Amino acid sequence: YVLGLLSHTERKNGWTLAEFAGDVSPDGMQRLLNFCAWDAGAVRDAVRRYVVKNLGDPSAVLAADETGFLKKGSKSAGVARQYTGTAGRVENAQVGVFLAYAGPDGSRALIDRELYLPEKWTADRDRCRAAGIGDEVAFATKPALARDMLERAVKAGVPFAWFTADEVYGQNPGLRDWLEDHEIGYVMAVPCSELITVAAGRKRADALAALVPGQAWQRLSCADGSKGPRLYDWALVDAAGSGHFLLVRRSLHLNGKGEKELAYFWCCAPRGAALAELVSVAGARWAVEDCFAEAKNETGLDHYQVRLYQAWYRHITLSMLAHAFLAVSAHALRPAPVPPDPPPASADDSQPAQKGTRSLWTNIQPAQDI
Repeated sequence: YVLGLLSHTERKNGWTLAEFAGDVSPDGMQRLLNFCAWDAGAVRDAVRRYVVKNLGDPSAVLAADETGFLKKGSKSAGVARQYTGTAGRVENAQVGVFLAYAGPDGSRALIDRELYLPEKWTADRDRCRAAGIGDEVAFATKPALARDMLERAVKAGVPFAWFTADEVYGQNPGLRDWLEDHEIGYVMAVPCSELITVAAGRKRADALAALVPGQAWQRLSCADGSKGPRLYDWALVDAAGSGHFLLVRRSLHLNGKGEKELAYFWCCAPRGAALAELVSVAGARWAVEDCFAEAKNETGLDHYQVRLYQAWYRHITLSMLAHAFLAVSAHALRPAPVPPDPPPASADDSQPAQKGTRSLWTNIQPAQDI
């Protein structure tokens, strides 16, 4: 099954994987996912150990995000009309929440996954049972699923320094409190309406951004994209409470409305951090998007044709295993980094944030390079 996922077969479903294996029907592949006795959770743990052994770094970032799997019909576990970024609109789809491991050298791989079940699913136990969802599986929000995966990573001793995610997770107080209780630094996107407590009281994020003086913006790259460094202007606003900041990102070019778009990130740095490091963590979130693109294009992450809850986890986990193999292989073949030239003797070392992030995160590679 995994060799088929790694093959050049265009579509990687039960039929095509069976043909690749020389089987006359997909019965064996379907039995592997639906009925055979094996533990997808144990395989997930093995994938995580494999990634950590080969890509592990104490300064790594864990990134959470969800992706959609467009489906027809109503029988597949968790399928519902819901918004998915895969389509950019509300569609009939399953949604999976994933945790990616992003190393400072640009390596990345998926290490955990959970299927999101909408409330109308968990409220209908007969429907759940028909899809193989046990009575013990209750409704959980996407941030709660991310927290479960983080708990597993922490318990397993995964080496990392930061966590990052988009607005769905960044504006969730429960997830933020859990991270702070465990002294895990984070940089998570928040909406412009997020209320931030500063010395002058509580203000919206966009109101605080409007108060940033021109000289306070710094131009830095948060990562490399397919066209080179992703350059933005950045500003950091101190918030009330030790180690908390509002990070603001401003685009360099005008949009269709003649405005420079702004994005906002709520940051907690229990051990302290310079602007450049916070910027690099914000940029690390692209790693999970790259993983989705790579796994869907190369290892059939979204090519499955299963309906049962357990079968979804089994296919997704085996696809993650295949993707991790590609990620580790690509990492092993990557040339050793060339150390940067030392700064001139007259360089001002008093402002390290001005030097940007090239030594930290700009080596994140675009999806097509894996």
